[in-house]
Amino acid sequence: MFGSAFGGPGPLLLLLLALGIDALFGDWLDRILPDPAGLARRFCNAADARLNRAERGKSAQVIRGALVVLALVLIAVAAGLLVEWIGSIGRGWMVELLALLCGLRGRAAWTRIRAVRRALESGGVVPGQEAIQSLTRRHVYGLDEHGIARAAVEAAARAFDRKLVAPVFGYALLGVPGLFVWTAMDGADAALGSPGVRHGRFGSTAATLDDALNALPARLAGLLLALAAPFIGTAKAGAALRALGRDARKHPSLNMGWPIAAMAGALGLALGGPHRDGGVVITENWIGDGRARATPADIGRALALSAVAALLLVGLVALLLWGVAGI
Repeated sequence: MFGSAFGGPGPLLLLLLALGIDALFGDWLDRILPDPAGLARRFCNAADARLNRAERGKSAQVIRGALVVLALVLIAVAAGLLVEWIGSIGRGWMVELLALLCGLRGRAAWTRIRAVRRALESGGVVPGQEAIQSLTRRHVYGLDEHGIARAAVEAAARAFDRKLVAPVFGYALLGVPGLFVWTAMDGADAALGSPGVRHGRFGSTAATLDDALNALPARLAGLLLALAAPFIGTAKAGAALRALGRDARKHPSLNMGWPIAAMAGALGLALGGPHRDGGVVITENWIGDGRARATPADIGRALALSAVAALLLVGLVALLLWGVAGI
C-alpha cells in the first residue's frame, strides 16, 4: 500500500522509489553499495575451490553443490527477514530501501553495455573485446566487431531480465527475502551454473534453481521488450512477438531465449549462432531471422529498447500499487 502501519512507505511504493533512484543514480550507487549477487558469487567460488574435487564421486559432487546452494539460500532468507524486521521499526524502512537499491542493478548494467558501444566506436575491436569480457561467457578474443555487437545486444536483454525484472518480481512476490534469494542465485549461477566438466554436477543445483526462479521473470522480460518496440524507431513489436513464439526455446538456456528472442525480433537481428571458444567452434542456434552483422548502432537501439521496457515495468508496478490501494 501507500504507507505501512509504522508511518513509512509500503513495499510497492518503496519499490517504485528504488526503481526511480536506480534509474537516476544507479551508476554512482553501484560503486558504493554492496552487490548481493557479487557476494554470492565469491561465496560460491570459495566453496567451489574447497569442496569441488575431481576425485569425488558423481553423487558426492551433486550433494556438496546442493549443500552450498542450501546454505546460500538460508543466508539470503535470514538476511531478508532481518532487513524486514528492521524496516518495521521507526525509520527502518530506509534500510529496506537500501536493500532494494543493492539488488536492483539495471542502470549499472546498462552503463557497462553502453561502454561496449563507445569502445567499438572509438577504438575498434580490441577495446570492444575488453569491454565485453565481463558481460558474456563467450571467448571474447574470437569475436569480430559484429560478434562483439551481437554479444552486447544479448547482454542488454539478459541484464534487463536478471538485473531488473527478476529482482522486482522477487521483491513484489516475497519481499526482501525474495529479492535476496534471487540475487543470491544470480551470483551462484554465474559462479557454478556454466555447463562443463567442472560444474556439470557440482553446479547442477544452482543452475536448476536459477532456472526455476527465473522462469516467469524471463517471460515477462521478453513480453515487456516486445511491447516497448513501437516506441523505438524501426523496432517492430510484431516481429518481436513472432520471434518469441518461434525462437525462444532454441537458446541453450531454459529462460534466456525469451528476452533475447524478443530483442532480436524487435531490432531485426539474428543473435546467438555458432561462435569460437579458442580453437573449438561451439554450435548454437540462431535466434531471430534478421541480419547477423550487428553494429554499434544496434547496441544503442538495444539500450533504448531496454530503457523503454524498464519504463513499462515501472508502469506495471504503479498499476499494481494502484490496484492494491484500491482494494
